[in-house]
Amino acid sequence: MRVLAIDAGNTRVKWAAGDGAGWQAQGAVATASAGELGAALAPLAAPERVIVANVAGEAVAGLIGAAVARWGARPQFLVSAAAQCGVTSSYDDPAQLGPDRWAALIGARHLFGRAAVVVNAGTALTVDALSGDGVFLGGMIVPGLMLMHEALARNTAGLPLARGAFRYFPANTDDAIASGAINAACGAIERMARFLAETGGEVPLVVLSGGGAPVLAPQVPGEVATVDNLVLEGLARIAREG
Repeated sequence: MRVLAIDAGNTRVKWAAGDGAGWQAQGAVATASAGELGAALAPLAAPERVIVANVAGEAVAGLIGAAVARWGARPQFLVSAAAQCGVTSSYDDPAQLGPDRWAALIGARHLFGRAAVVVNAGTALTVDALSGDGVFLGGMIVPGLMLMHEALARNTAGLPLARGAFRYFPANTDDAIASGAINAACGAIERMARFLAETGGEVPLVVLSGGGAPVLAPQVPGEVATVDNLVLEGLARIAREG
């Protein structure tokens, strides 16, 4: 089955096309320029199924629909379920969970099949707990790295929009802000990993995805796996299994 998976986030609209043996083509456009998606997808062969995780709003959903209309395709916009593809949700209202988080959980379950802390480090940082038997126990949402930088620059009189680097002992303001944001993000990840280990009896794998993953990965203790776009992996699994 030829599948086109689309992950429409707050900053970028990512896409990948494949036939079950891996991705044959991948790309992205800025969410603010989502009208360019049609041109980006034009060289692709017609997919048999288009599946979308959209957290970018109705206007972007309309642009996605227009982009795939050339093939007569009707995109399936994912809604999180109580159970799907080997993952069971413990959310109070399963449909309220962001479809990107749900797809990432399914992707992690499919790729690794073990207890995991599933992290998407994008505009927001989501940190979700997946038990060894495939139960999504719950998760956290905190500002992403750049949002932390921007909040300090916007809401204080003397702090810059930092472009510093991680340091164990930062000795300038830019490094202090960059290191603080990374440590705050890693603290949320470490606490979730500890909660999951204490309640489930299994030390979880930390699965990182999103634009901030390469920055966080060296600072997260324990076993870490980085997946280029976990949401797309999960969407492909859903498209093939339902």
